[in-house]
Amino acid sequence: MVGSSSAPLLLLDGDLNIIAASASFFTTFQIDPTGAVGEPFLSLGDGEWNLPRLRSLLSATLSGAADIDAYEMELKSQRLGGARCLLLNAHLLAYGDGADVRLLLGMLDVTDARANEKLKDDLLREKAILLQEVQHRVANSLQIIASVILQSARKSHSDETRTSLTDAHSRVMSVAALQQQLAASRLGAVALKPYFDQLCVSVGASMIRDHDQLSMHVDCDDSAVDADISVSLGLIVTELVINSLKHAFPGGRHGRITVSYHGHGPNWTLSVADDGVGMPKDPASATPGLGTSIVEALANQLKARVQVVNGHPGTTVSIVHTRIGAVEADAMASRAGQVQVGGS
Repeated sequence: MVGSSSAPLLLLDGDLNIIAASASFFTTFQIDPTGAVGEPFLSLGDGEWNLPRLRSLLSATLSGAADIDAYEMELKSQRLGGARCLLLNAHLLAYGDGADVRLLLGMLDVTDARANEKLKDDLLREKAILLQEVQHRVANSLQIIASVILQSARKSHSDETRTSLTDAHSRVMSVAALQQQLAASRLGAVALKPYFDQLCVSVGASMIRDHDQLSMHVDCDDSAVDADISVSLGLIVTELVINSLKHAFPGGRHGRITVSYHGHGPNWTLSVADDGVGMPKDPASATPGLGTSIVEALANQLKARVQVVNGHPGTTVSIVHTRIGAVEADAMASRAGQVQVGGS
């Protein structure tokens, strides 16, 4: 059985002398099988097997103190063209009381497999570096675009055009801020606290003239989310902050806007609160703008619901996501799809 094994296999006695060896062992390690039986295993070849660590492990296995399972070692041999990476397995054979000690030693050459793994890791590392570089360049390009938009807004003589361009600038900067966070993240997850901090700074730089009059604060835990989710959250924050800056503080009113995010497992809440004039006395008469539509669409995409609370003073808009709510949203989408298919 040992001799016919397709994998390199040795049967050793209590002194680590060779009792039997597979032909594949001699072929793999380019050892002359002539006279090998009865010779010490550690003296084979050019002595490359005579390693103190290997000798200790085999001795411990012979004494019953240990088994060698998938022990990885490096075998250095000029005859083999350099170092080879091997996985060794050694087990003491039990033949009964008084029987001679026997050790079965199997090995597997994993040099090529380890080289392929290293190549894959190198390629992945290179890909990650290239991706970060692309993200960095995209962020820079978006900032340039945002700067051009802001310059155009400042030059415009139309209040309506200036407002639209300023809003567009803030939206572009929100995506640029995300790209910067992605470039700084090695794991692909985006930490929300620095992301929201950067968003508020960007929006405030373009829309707040007097920072002593209006201020923004971020109250966020250490949550990190996937990039696609962070895009939606960032756009929601941008729209809600823009809305507060445009409507909550008329006539030079002083105030504060707070962006908060707190999550626990699948449940999380994103809120943008201000201490401004609050909601209109007749909310039904207010015409929803583009920002409101964007927030509602993004919340639906995240399987979350929008809550608006008049804070007396101010307004708090929250995007609330729960596990149960997400399941219900999936069920509603499924039913809607079935109705559509049935109707068609």
